[in-house]
Amino acid sequence: MALDALVLSSTLVLTVLLLIGLFFFVRASVKDRTETYRVTTPIPAAALLDQVQTYLQNRAYQLKAWDDQTDQVIFEGIVAPSRFLAVFLVSIVGVALWCLSLVLMTLIPSVGYGWYSLVALSPLAGWFYWQQARRPEVVCLKVATGSSTDQEAQAGFQFKMQTILTVTAHRDEFIAMQASFKETWLELPHSC
Repeated sequence: MALDALVLSSTLVLTVLLLIGLFFFVRASVKDRTETYRVTTPIPAAALLDQVQTYLQNRAYQLKAWDDQTDQVIFEGIVAPSRFLAVFLVSIVGVALWCLSLVLMTLIPSVGYGWYSLVALSPLAGWFYWQQARRPEVVCLKVATGSSTDQEAQAGFQFKMQTILTVTAHRDEFIAMQASFKETWLELPHSC
């Protein structure tokens, strides 16, 4: 009998640890993932800014500020939450609460099937995600003109002007932007 109690209590501890990890997973689903990247392209600065502006406006971003002196452009848009992620979060929290209910029903049988009512709390994960994920996102662009790198010059390449674009944006937005311009952008080896 003591062995059964030890097995059940250790199962409860492991289930609670699972729920703690799941709590942090749900909380991380709305974490800000803004990063800065540098890319280089042979496209002239003015043409590049026009292309990126058209791309961002097609994705529902609006021009917020344009500073000619620093060649910095700021766009802002509202990012819609993902229905798939909301349903996914509700589902995994529901399964986790169902598992907790099963363990609690075994440990404290006097409540019986009432423990399964904990599963009704799972839509709170979707509600939390839906409320927190809908927020304004900012894309900041800074353009600079440079020449071929020293390594390119030593390798015998011709002197060539390049545009260096510094993008500060959400990681997913940058990935989508980079996929759209994959023909002409070359990401520099390190992000800023």
